[in-house]
Amino acid sequence: MGSTVETIAANNLILIFSTIGITGIVLGRVSEILKIPDVILYLIAGIVIGPAVLNILSIQSFPVENNLILTFGSAFILFEGGKEINLRVLNKVKISVGMLSTVGVVVSAVVVGFVSQKVFGLPIMTALLLGSVIASTDPAALIPVFKQVIIKDKIKQTVVSESAFNDAVGAILVSALLGVVSSGEFSAMDSIKELVVSAGVGILVGVVIGYVLTVFISDKKIGVFHSYAPIVSILQVALSYEIAVALGGSGYMAVFIAGLICGNKKLFGLWIPEYDFQSIHHCSENLSTMSRMAIFVILGTQVDLGVLSKYWAPALLIVLVLMFVARPLSVLVSTAFDKNCKWTFKELLFMMWVRETGVIPAALSGIIVSMKLPGYEIISSVVFMTILVTLIVQASTTKMVAKKLGVLEEEKKELSQVV
Repeated sequence: MGSTVETIAANNLILIFSTIGITGIVLGRVSEILKIPDVILYLIAGIVIGPAVLNILSIQSFPVENNLILTFGSAFILFEGGKEINLRVLNKVKISVGMLSTVGVVVSAVVVGFVSQKVFGLPIMTALLLGSVIASTDPAALIPVFKQVIIKDKIKQTVVSESAFNDAVGAILVSALLGVVSSGEFSAMDSIKELVVSAGVGILVGVVIGYVLTVFISDKKIGVFHSYAPIVSILQVALSYEIAVALGGSGYMAVFIAGLICGNKKLFGLWIPEYDFQSIHHCSENLSTMSRMAIFVILGTQVDLGVLSKYWAPALLIVLVLMFVARPLSVLVSTAFDKNCKWTFKELLFMMWVRETGVIPAALSGIIVSMKLPGYEIISSVVFMTILVTLIVQASTTKMVAKKLGVLEEEKKELSQVV
């Protein structure tokens, strides 16, 4: 009996992989032709092939496979995002990143929470829980968009770093509020302690795993595994995530920091032989693409059109408040403390516009749905409406908005050539 169950589980994983692979490569090509972000097409495809329409792929029937794909996929994309961050640039914007990742999340959660209380008539703690779930931005959505749209380094690295760090803060805020909603007790000190431990352990594990495994594939005498560089880079993701979680830290923070160390290896005097570096690059590109396909197709399959149709209008109102009130307010409050950055008004406007929502809020929403907390259907509807609207509206207009505001990197290069 056990072997039969295992065979079915293995077949399910192969079926999911095949379906996502075929859907992904076809729509990836379509997105190149239409020049729109591929994640939007993946999300819509997920809705179509999921239980809501054709019911070809029902991920809810395969919770283990679902969690495996979402967890590893988002962790790998986060690792790749970390590799693209330049530590010298990050050092210049560290105050803005720190404030956006903490104060910015709290501002968004509170604004959305109070509006949700009025709109849905929810208890204040449940409304704040809703606000906290959608308060963080999503690197799995932002990084693919920024691969297609070349933004000025300072802005790109601020927004990508914010999205990596604020996932941990958002998850901890949700965890604290879940405790309040389910038990009625709240401890500010416990929540702050949880935040510090989670972030601290994640950073420490990321630094250690990122550095040690990069040394092992470098051209140093100890770099005996450089011919296995692509496999070691995958291990960096798996080990960083698992060790951090086992020690009570943030797995997502750990993989981001490991990627950061790996991407800035020259600062630590490390060099990877050219052939092995190219092997890592090609392997990472393919895994990153597959992860992106899988995550957004799966998110699409989880959309419950029945519940969405019931709450779509008030849910849309909440999304508009998040986009046009909470996000601008959180950017203004967070960057006001960073005088050294000298943010221009156009740069701030662009940062207000890019705040796509995706994997982490969806995962947090899934936890709340599984707990069947009061108001879980409302929270689920708002989360998916936020994912749909921010991806379809904001991700697809990123290049246009960047061009209008003059924050494209290529524009800057063209100007310098003219001058």
